[in-house]
Amino acid sequence: MMSRGPASWSGPEQAAYNAQMNKTVVAYAALPPECLERLGATFDLRDFTGRSGLRRNPDFAAALAQADGTIGAGLVVDRALIAQCPKLSVVSTVTVGYDLYDVDALTERGILLCNTPDVLTESVADLSIALMLSSARRLGELERRVRAGQWKRSVDAPEFGSDVYGKTLGIVGMGRIGAAVARRAALGFGMRVLYDARSAKPEVERDYGAQRRSLDDLLRESDFVCVLAPLTPETEKLIGARELSLMKSSAFLVNVARGKVIDEAALIEALRERRIAGAGLDVFEREPLAADSPLQQLDNVVLVPHIGSATHETRFAMAELATDNLIAALTGGTPKAMVNPQVRSRTA
Repeated sequence: MMSRGPASWSGPEQAAYNAQMNKTVVAYAALPPECLERLGATFDLRDFTGRSGLRRNPDFAAALAQADGTIGAGLVVDRALIAQCPKLSVVSTVTVGYDLYDVDALTERGILLCNTPDVLTESVADLSIALMLSSARRLGELERRVRAGQWKRSVDAPEFGSDVYGKTLGIVGMGRIGAAVARRAALGFGMRVLYDARSAKPEVERDYGAQRRSLDDLLRESDFVCVLAPLTPETEKLIGARELSLMKSSAFLVNVARGKVIDEAALIEALRERRIAGAGLDVFEREPLAADSPLQQLDNVVLVPHIGSATHETRFAMAELATDNLIAALTGGTPKAMVNPQVRSRTA
């Protein structure tokens, strides 16, 4: 094989460089050209970005069989897929959530999983507040009326919304995003902040006056409930019919976490029967949301297509971090974000 790299390199340096370039990386997410260029300059890159039906694509299967690392999003990485990847050592997801990945199976195989926390915190917090405001002020419903030419008179009581300022916000899941939402709510909207989390968050309590509550008490007391808990076996359908019945009839539910954290059928009934005032949803049990979903027929819900991180700046930062993670992991460095870091300690 022809040697590559600077002519001044020693034999060991050249050998290390050639070993790195011989590693195969499979990309299947929509990555910026800058990230693809970096990966292509560092590894043997197999680019499947923009393609659909990958689980049925024989070329993709052949690439996985040679892959040392993968980078992507939206593909279920289960035991069956992992079994197709005998050389795989690193999986880099261009997401913060990793519910599509069988972490136990990856860990058993000694495969490192990296994700992209932090960089989307502020964007998702912005959307949480936007959905809270939109549902409370009925923006989606009233905007549709204006577009349909139904604005014929001054707005009166039937079109009135609800105030947000000074109300009580309950946050379910107080991680990075929860803290960012609490900051906006307390400092920007003068809201009283409650939260439910596995452990106390002294910084959030100190900085924003947040108070920890049980989930049931949070639901009873809150005017707005923002769901930010990750999807795990313990949190699937965490908010069901019983929990919705605890909420005030004037309260609003916002979900920017994962659709399955809420029992969607129970939420539809609560909205249809006006047992809660409304909801703002970025995520759903099945995505894309079906055109015949009952949610589509309800005026008291704001629906957006999973756009929590969908800004130019945030999506670029996520792709860049995922690329950094993959390159670091495959070249002997330390990735910035690891879901199962015990894999590295085992092989160090």
